[in-house]
Amino acid sequence: MKTIEDLDVAGKRVFVRADLNVPLSDGRITDDGRIRAVAPTIAKLVRAGAKVVVASHLGRPKGEPDPQFSLAPVAVRLGEVLGTPVAFATDTVGESAKATVAALADGEVTLLENLRFNAGETAKDDAERGAFADRLAELADLYVGDGFGAVHRKHASVYDLPARLPHAVGDLIATEVAVLKRLTEEVERPYAVVLGGSKVSDKVGVIDNLLGKADRILIGGGMAYTFLAALGHEVGISLLQKDQIPVVLEYLERAKENNVEFVLPVDIAISGSFPDTKTHAPVTDFAVVDADGIPADKEGLDIGPKTRELFAAKLADAKTVFWNGPVGVFEHPTFAEGTKAVAQALLDSEAFTVVGGGDSAAAVRILGFDETKFGHISTGGGASLEYLEGKTLPGLAALEG
Repeated sequence: MKTIEDLDVAGKRVFVRADLNVPLSDGRITDDGRIRAVAPTIAKLVRAGAKVVVASHLGRPKGEPDPQFSLAPVAVRLGEVLGTPVAFATDTVGESAKATVAALADGEVTLLENLRFNAGETAKDDAERGAFADRLAELADLYVGDGFGAVHRKHASVYDLPARLPHAVGDLIATEVAVLKRLTEEVERPYAVVLGGSKVSDKVGVIDNLLGKADRILIGGGMAYTFLAALGHEVGISLLQKDQIPVVLEYLERAKENNVEFVLPVDIAISGSFPDTKTHAPVTDFAVVDADGIPADKEGLDIGPKTRELFAAKLADAKTVFWNGPVGVFEHPTFAEGTKAVAQALLDSEAFTVVGGGDSAAAVRILGFDETKFGHISTGGGASLEYLEGKTLPGLAALEG
């Protein structure tokens, strides 16, 4: 793949496909990690005298404008991070976009409105998607792909647009790919993987692939209760995917055959109801029980103290660690201890540590950890997982062409 250094960007309109899909609450950005992650690439282009046209998606609008998914707040924050004003186009390929791009001087930046406000961005139909890519191509001379969180999507700005313009990979994607290669090629062992999040079904592919690569797989979060149920344990009203139990049993058997250690929770923090993650109202019926002793009317919401110690011990001697998914409802302080413990265990180890994007990356920042102390914090959880599954990512394939 070509890099920015392989392009002559001075005086050219450079379309940067970023991933600025940041969480918003009442129009306020609650985690600007993805903005800060792509800023160095944009700043490099600014210094080189490019006219930078940044584009991204945000959320899941239905192919038409929706104010709650506007990138307007992102334009303001991006300008603050860059230390230079960022013009904002109120549409994607319409009159505002054309006028805003036309007004750019060398070294200036504009951000287009949410790409998904146009149905062509995510269309399944190749012609519809291609038509939108044609209109985007009119706004630029060159293309730089740097939205790692979207490279697993066959979308117009990710997959079709690079075929229409001279293109290169941005610094963020180049770093992400280099890190993922360290997790899949010539891995330094022991190699430990921590998987959390809500659903087993979201991690089926990556678990399947890791059974031939990892030395230890630690399971927490909502997905842990399907594993516990597969072992015959009562899980109460905890999140459970019954249809995944046969798959889980198969994985546990294959793990034994491949000498891969599966580490499951031995105790669980429970409550009778899901906590209020906005007001952080106190939990009045908090308790910790053994993993095989969850009452029928209670819900598991975090790993317990014994499991926190167990997980830390299993990570202590690792040389490579990949972590994707919080192991509890970290948004509420009562159930954040497990996720805190995993993050701290990564920091305490001497391993090359990778935090696999999404909620895990947000948790690291929200819980107050210094993100620079980790080996790498990915900007794309879904993309990271699909790469580790061994899938071809459309956005990366397009940049290789």
